[in-house]
Amino acid sequence: MKRKLVVALASSLVASFAMAAGPHWDYDGEHGPKQWGAMDPAFKSCGVGKRQSPINIETKQAEKGGLKPIPFSYVPGPADIVNNGHTIQVNLPASGTARFDGMEYKLVQFHFHTPSEEKIDSMASHMVAHLVHKAGDTRLAVVAVLFKLGKENVALKPVFDNLPGKEGQTRPINVFNPADILPADPTYFAYLGSLTTPPCSEEVRWHVMKTPIEVSYAQLAAFKKLYKMNARPVQPLNGRRVQMLYQQKSAE
Repeated sequence: MKRKLVVALASSLVASFAMAAGPHWDYDGEHGPKQWGAMDPAFKSCGVGKRQSPINIETKQAEKGGLKPIPFSYVPGPADIVNNGHTIQVNLPASGTARFDGMEYKLVQFHFHTPSEEKIDSMASHMVAHLVHKAGDTRLAVVAVLFKLGKENVALKPVFDNLPGKEGQTRPINVFNPADILPADPTYFAYLGSLTTPPCSEEVRWHVMKTPIEVSYAQLAAFKKLYKMNARPVQPLNGRRVQMLYQQKSAE
């Protein structure tokens, strides 16, 4: 009973900012990204915002230095796989925290986009997982983990083996450790952006991991059977600062 209550609270919290309710929106056609900003006054930022996500990251233009590796404090915990009508989302009511700019943020969920919404040097990856963190009532931080085709992703096997086929369906996982889907390379890009879905709220701290991890063709195909394409196009940078964690290798 206690776990059900915690999961319910976490799910309602996540839904309030990750996939907000409102007019029907989609990724193409008359309800696609170009129309989001005009669909509802609450979606205005999607059309006129100046700090929108995703972006194309030019590695040569990124500022090197000034960043430190992200202190992740993820722990194994229960999870719920949800088909929310726009993606597959994994709600995490008790999976630990991460610190950004000295502040602790709670990891609340992650979800997938294919292809990856963010691009690095104009190249998208096959898929991305957005790990969404929250601090207080309004502060949001996202860690983007890119995927390339390769071996089966063992850590995500419980997710891809149990994808809910219909909108609104939920399937539980007894234990999931989000630390297992982080790349070994701590290099990341940081910038200030927005949610990539309506209402496209800004002031979201983004951290895009540079090195992709692997996902198998079968795993990617299982997701694309449900969501063939659910990626917002890249948005103008508008002069924003993009930083890159740069760790100079020691001489051998």
